[in-house]
Amino acid sequence: NVNIGALIEAGVEEIKVRCVLTCDSKVGTCASCYGRSLATGKTVDVGEAVGIIAAQSIGEPGTQLTMRTFHIGGVASEGGDITSGLPRVQELFEARTPKGQAPISEAAGRVAIEDGDRTRKIVVTPDDGTEEKEYVVSKRIEPLVADGDRVEAGQQLVKGSVDPKAVLRIKTRSATQKHLVDEVQRVYRSQGVGIHDKHIEVIVRQMLRRVTIIESGDTELLPGELAERSRYEAENRRVVAEGGTPASGRPELMGITKASLATDSWLSAASFQETTRVLTEAALNGRSDPLLGLKENVILGKLIPAGTGLSRYRDVRVEPTEEAKAALYTVPGYEEGDYDSYFGGGSGQAVPLEEWDASYDR
Repeated sequence: NVNIGALIEAGVEEIKVRCVLTCDSKVGTCASCYGRSLATGKTVDVGEAVGIIAAQSIGEPGTQLTMRTFHIGGVASEGGDITSGLPRVQELFEARTPKGQAPISEAAGRVAIEDGDRTRKIVVTPDDGTEEKEYVVSKRIEPLVADGDRVEAGQQLVKGSVDPKAVLRIKTRSATQKHLVDEVQRVYRSQGVGIHDKHIEVIVRQMLRRVTIIESGDTELLPGELAERSRYEAENRRVVAEGGTPASGRPELMGITKASLATDSWLSAASFQETTRVLTEAALNGRSDPLLGLKENVILGKLIPAGTGLSRYRDVRVEPTEEAKAALYTVPGYEEGDYDSYFGGGSGQAVPLEEWDASYDR
């Protein structure tokens, strides 16, 4: 906070920082991208289960959200239903197409609005001279643009909820991530609940971790295959280094349920949903489980790869310092201390049982 204050005083308007959404770590997220632990105020420890912390941080305040759908007569959609509260959060995390979907402009250009009896036609003329884009909406929905306005690609045209899949198709992966984080935050803040962005980012990152292969190039990937982004990028780097043609693909947005079932760990997927199908497909395909996550290791009774269960901590030996050794192993000699008051003034030789004075035992 002190550093931020100094930057503001120095006139710095923006800085580039690392973020969970842009982390290149193959498994989990790195401590540098996650940043400060909200519990300790220090850099998060390697091995911290930030995914579980994120789920709890989002789920617990979720009990404070309203469970109902507000009914407002024709304000935002044809039926007048605005999904809010917990159903809206669920809709976002499952990447569903919202009811009363609001269109977004597919290209940058100029807007022309034509009103009909019951509908309103919004026509966008692209700046690049391509074919006009038409969007027909109900006249009861309030527009967010006026006749003659200029719009950018991906700009919302009327009030309502935007389909995140449309944002991904028209804009970029990072814009889709930002849209999802902002929309979830809007729901929680409307109910007076504050959640740090990084918790939502941890979840959103998992929703956009896969890529559909369009052209395989010289890689081992297949067209139409749904591949992990880390594997896709690693294959492309390898092929480019060898002078070959990299693969091309498009990012895929998956709901958290579908993303959990599409994980590389069939043990983790089987413990979640559709156990019979997951186990059957894993057996038919001869799949092996790398045992990188928490659930699969719990199932097998192994140490979880989190906290002190990480492999980097398993062979750690703690050696005491010389001072600690000296204090630990110091034993007083026989000449030190008053032993006679406790053990008596004997010579230390064995005493026959019949000559033993039982008063020493009292």
